[in-house]
Amino acid sequence: MRLVQLHRSTSRAVAIVDEPRLRVIAGATSIVALAHEAIGAGTTLTALVETRATGPVLDYTPIYDGASEWQLLPPIDHPDEPSRCLVSGTGLTHLGSAASRQRMHEVRESDLTDSMKMFRIGLERGKPAPGQIGAAPEWFYKGTGTILRAHNAPLDVPAFAEDGGEEAEIAGVYFIDAGGRPHRLGMAIGNEFSDHVFERRNYLNLAGSKLRTCSLGPELVVTPAFLSVAGRVTVRRGAGDLWSAAIATGEDEMCHSLGNIEHHHFKYDAHRRPGDVHVHYFGACALSATDSVRLLDGDVMEVAFEGFGRPLRNPVRAAAGRETITTVR
Repeated sequence: MRLVQLHRSTSRAVAIVDEPRLRVIAGATSIVALAHEAIGAGTTLTALVETRATGPVLDYTPIYDGASEWQLLPPIDHPDEPSRCLVSGTGLTHLGSAASRQRMHEVRESDLTDSMKMFRIGLERGKPAPGQIGAAPEWFYKGTGTILRAHNAPLDVPAFAEDGGEEAEIAGVYFIDAGGRPHRLGMAIGNEFSDHVFERRNYLNLAGSKLRTCSLGPELVVTPAFLSVAGRVTVRRGAGDLWSAAIATGEDEMCHSLGNIEHHHFKYDAHRRPGDVHVHYFGACALSATDSVRLLDGDVMEVAFEGFGRPLRNPVRAAAGRETITTVR
């Protein structure tokens, strides 16, 4: 099952994707409210939604293209309190991403970067046996729900940034119930979008490089297959493709298991606050920045993964002017 969130003027709706249509779920204004209802009723999100898909039927294509009065929202949010949506991610998880940073077998052990050492720890202990706890992956903070952008919405390169580049990923979407237990609602295509030039200057810049807008969607996939998921990421400039690469994600493509990533994220009490929403990016395996591609204002980034619905597209929007000093009173 794949779900979308929509808005029109001051109205919101949730719909099931039934290509080429959307079936609106009667009385639903957010997926987080549906999740809360399903958990309280002791049922699944899928079962609840199927019984409520009795609303109007909409043509998906004009909505997807941005040519309808209905506009897509990110497929998860915390409508009343955006700050109660935590956006985070895990890096150095994909075999391809580590290979692009440094060829592991072409350097001596003493010359390995800290990033590669972290990756090797994941290779050795990132997929523990059932009942065991594995090594902690690299973790980073992106921001709150205010930074999440929908399909077609621009991703911003601030005036102080040195770059803005795509990171094509899958993200997990979670809700914390009244007892402090996390529930995975599904997964969605994501573009984690970072400042790779700033990060390259020193790996300690990683935290600052991640504080950017990012995107999710257009669809939330409930109970997706996540072993080996093929995809493609493309950057378009004008009418042509500037850069493109085949990508893959899923547990077979990663050095950490999904369960190990989730354990190390939710082991913190602060990440199990009842009523909170979490969006957690699982990592990218290929970057245009690795091939020295510099994205410009107006370039369009597209991310597609098999089984995850229609591709996610976002234009780059670079701020005009120079960085100004931020003063504190």
